[in-house]
Amino acid sequence: MIAAPIYLDYCSTTPCDPRVVETMLPHFTRQFGNPASRDHSFGWLAKETVEQAREQVAALVQATPREIIFTSGATEAVNLALKGLAAANPAAGRHIITAATEHKAVLDTCDHLEKNGYATTRLPVDRQGMLSLDELEQAIREDTVCIAIMYANNETGVINPVRQIGEIARKHGICFMCDATQAVGKIPVSVADAHIDLMAFSAHKLYGPMGVGALFVRHRRPPVNILQQQHGGGQERGTRSGTLNTPGIAGFGKAADICRLEMKEEALRLRQLRDRMETALLEKIPGAGINGAGERLPHVSNIRFPGTDNEQLLLTVSRRLALSRGSACSGIVQQPSHVLQAMGLTGEEAGNSVRISLGRFTTDNEVDIAVEILTETVRQLQCINI
Repeated sequence: MIAAPIYLDYCSTTPCDPRVVETMLPHFTRQFGNPASRDHSFGWLAKETVEQAREQVAALVQATPREIIFTSGATEAVNLALKGLAAANPAAGRHIITAATEHKAVLDTCDHLEKNGYATTRLPVDRQGMLSLDELEQAIREDTVCIAIMYANNETGVINPVRQIGEIARKHGICFMCDATQAVGKIPVSVADAHIDLMAFSAHKLYGPMGVGALFVRHRRPPVNILQQQHGGGQERGTRSGTLNTPGIAGFGKAADICRLEMKEEALRLRQLRDRMETALLEKIPGAGINGAGERLPHVSNIRFPGTDNEQLLLTVSRRLALSRGSACSGIVQQPSHVLQAMGLTGEEAGNSVRISLGRFTTDNEVDIAVEILTETVRQLQCINI
């Protein structure tokens, strides 16, 4: 029997924390009511569960509970934010500013809006994946309605200057929408401090279940208005219709609570572990380099190994290591990373690159084993590809 590979793809998804699973289980069997059922105790209890989770999720990002809208995940939250904002504010403007390194959920939604009369400016980034705040401000037009910039990149872990971006947006009276899927639960995120108006994130990136996410919609000054994009029963105060995933939401709340309490200590451990791994790989593999080596999330490393092909490398180690080329949400057909290309890497360099992401259950021993496996495999492939 083949032993399970070491999981080092925490940016794609995370395993449910056992404490989260324990919280969810009763809501599949004994406490299975629909939170929209107002005529009996099963529905009342489900409603209480959802509202408790809303408080827990809000506390993690320093929002108020009424500013949290539950969705099926971050992709739906991004779509609801951008399309809902556009629908609610047709006279405010038809121009959106984003970055070339955004997740496809943002870029593809902007593509959709462009087909409906909107214009999009995609800001370039430098070799380290950083955008220019001067270029951002210069891109603002009279009809700019939204700046959509992610908190931290899903492929490189590069953290954007979100507070400064929020200040620019606030100064010009423009909505700031932030995809914080990779950042929430990993580093401190405050919607108030960063002047964020709309923010998307997901449970399965922070040791909660798949199939549940959240959209923060600012209700405090200045309030943000978005129109529902999914019609039906009027759940979530009419913003997002559909029966709520009560077990998933309960798990989301518990996962958020755990992150809020343990995030600081966990981030320190993961940063030390990540840095040790990178140091070892760079020493053992000549020519290896880090993509986006500036300020990053503590658990992410995007590293290139010259003389290798990332698909060949990942397939070779796939029974022993679970790594990735980048986003798990880019479709079935693998294409060169648009993030690395936007950073100025050549096609060959992008093809040499893999993403390694550590997590709560990653051990020192697993990282040491991964370094040895990668070193051995890269050397073998380099000899083959000469």
